[in-house]
Amino acid sequence: MSEYSFGKDVSIGFDAAIERVTQELQKEGFGVLTEIDVSATMKKKLNVDFSPYRILGACNPNLAHQAISAEPEIGALLPCNVVVRQVENKVRVEIMDPISVLKLVRNPAVEKLAGEVRQRLERVLAAL
Repeated sequence: MSEYSFGKDVSIGFDAAIERVTQELQKEGFGVLTEIDVSATMKKKLNVDFSPYRILGACNPNLAHQAISAEPEIGALLPCNVVVRQVENKVRVEIMDPISVLKLVRNPAVEKLAGEVRQRLERVLAAL
């Protein structure tokens, strides 16, 4: 989808997509730490109507612990964002590519973890 994300369109409704993404993340050891309803925020702050758009902040505690232990400043790049958004008559799920983003760190231990996180997130996407 971009240099910093990967994703796909799914053939289920927006709310169902949020639920499925959350379930599939859990299967891979991720919890959703944050949920930002961009549509509601745009309406409240700017009085602008915006298509359904949510950002889920996903975190795998074990992998996050390893990353923070190897590179304490890495918290600035966490959690891993998962976007669920309505695009015309379909729903698109996009996931931050941990390999692309964590290249900024230039730490071999973190690069290895980024690969594992990417594999888990690819399985999440494949299961949708």
